[in-house]
Amino acid sequence: MIAIVETVMFMLAVLAAVAVAAKRLNIAPSILLVVAGLGMALIPGLPKVTLAPEVVLLVILPPLIYSAGVSMSWRDFKFNLRPIALLAFGCVLFTTCAVAAAAHYVLGFDWSVGFLLGAIISPTDVVAPLAIARKLGIPRRIVVVLEGEGLANDATALVLYRFAVVAVSTGTFSLGHASMTFGAIVGGEIAYGLAIGWLSLRLRQWAHDPRVEITLSLMTPYVAFWVPAHLGGSGVLATVACGLYVSWVGPRLIAFATRLQGIFFWDLIVYLIEGFVFLVTGLQARTLIEQTHVFSIRELLIATALSTLIAIVARFVWVFPATYIPRWASTSLAQRDPLPPWKSVFFLAFTGIRGVDSLAVALAIPYAVVSGAPFPHRDLILFVTFGVIIITLIVQGAMLPSMVRWLGLNRLASKERVDEIQAELAARQAALEQVSKRLQKVIDERELPGEVIELLRTRNESREQILPDNLQDSLQQMRISAAVKKELIDTERDFIYELLRDGKITDEARRRIEYELDLEEASVANRAQDGGGWF
Repeated sequence: MIAIVETVMFMLAVLAAVAVAAKRLNIAPSILLVVAGLGMALIPGLPKVTLAPEVVLLVILPPLIYSAGVSMSWRDFKFNLRPIALLAFGCVLFTTCAVAAAAHYVLGFDWSVGFLLGAIISPTDVVAPLAIARKLGIPRRIVVVLEGEGLANDATALVLYRFAVVAVSTGTFSLGHASMTFGAIVGGEIAYGLAIGWLSLRLRQWAHDPRVEITLSLMTPYVAFWVPAHLGGSGVLATVACGLYVSWVGPRLIAFATRLQGIFFWDLIVYLIEGFVFLVTGLQARTLIEQTHVFSIRELLIATALSTLIAIVARFVWVFPATYIPRWASTSLAQRDPLPPWKSVFFLAFTGIRGVDSLAVALAIPYAVVSGAPFPHRDLILFVTFGVIIITLIVQGAMLPSMVRWLGLNRLASKERVDEIQAELAARQAALEQVSKRLQKVIDERELPGEVIELLRTRNESREQILPDNLQDSLQQMRISAAVKKELIDTERDFIYELLRDGKITDEARRRIEYELDLEEASVANRAQDGGGWF
């Protein structure tokens, strides 16, 4: 037990150190964490960290999927449902078939084993590409499609994986039965996930306690995931549906105190889980190398290079036709959703990074088939899966910043950002006008003291004053204003501590004042982030 605690503490220290180094080197932390894990795995004497597949699938994956679903806009998801579905279902199936064909004809695998390998490495990761892409300044629609694909494609891959394992183990496969089962899983999981989302919000309304509500929010993804997974489904679609429901309905039902505390809690949880995922992925190198000693270096390299190449090329082959053909075939679709720039399509095709969920699924392959014989090519599939993850994450991930600059996507994102800020400013102004009308109606209907009326009007006026008249001028103004306000808040906070040391106020009074200053500082930082943005 002590050794486990020491290992966890050591990994936390590595996680913090890598985060600091990544910020100084301007490199994605996910890439450095995997590299650090690889280096640690090869250090003699360090304890071996083995990744249990059930830990990834049943413990790590649910909160990551749920958090991504909650943070995603339901409107954006619904508008982009067609490209998301084409990637999450169509591209996964196409890639699985392409990898299966290559494994059969080049590597000599049976078709069922080839389909198993394809199902494992076909889905892109939900964590890695977004952890990198969000920092690059790319158009929002690309982020939404990548996030939606990463949320849903695991469900397709997990179902294909289970069909392939049954086919390898028993030697039988029924396409009709598999299709009906897949349809039942999709419909059943979506309905179940929506029901869990509805129940979770109702329970949180009854609780009226932020600590209880946050505890319920932590339980929600596991309830949504575990039941379908236990019944033979994937659990992924149920968790996605649950998260999207909470995202759409929750803002009107969740109390402000819960929301403020929940944002910090979930941000920390997701940060730690993602960091451990990348670090542990690299740490699996020693275990996989030990298991594949019966294969020659040539066999391992050929199988890994071929599988990686097919997985990357298959995504390009699928993405471009899936983008253009529907619009060529449907005039109404082309008018409703015009053809995106080829640069956006190319970046979407290039961003096919695989992650730890693929490795967890590979580790869950049985050791033997029904007859008792060893599962064919199990260790080789494990090594190939690990190789595909490492190559796509480190090589493709490291190339993403250069790819964004080469394609000019950051310029498109900058223009999009300006339009977004303008729309937000207009919405804020319109909302304050509605508030002013409501305030005047309240004043006319009720007998309010003059001091109260003045305070309420001052509140509205102060909120109107933070809205700039000119967008371009506001960017620099917000930077200057944020810096000065931060200095004023620090001055007030230092003075309050002096009063506390002198015994002129109590700790309870200091905490109340400090809480208000923290909220004000958070508000200033929120308005000024991204060089003057208003998100």
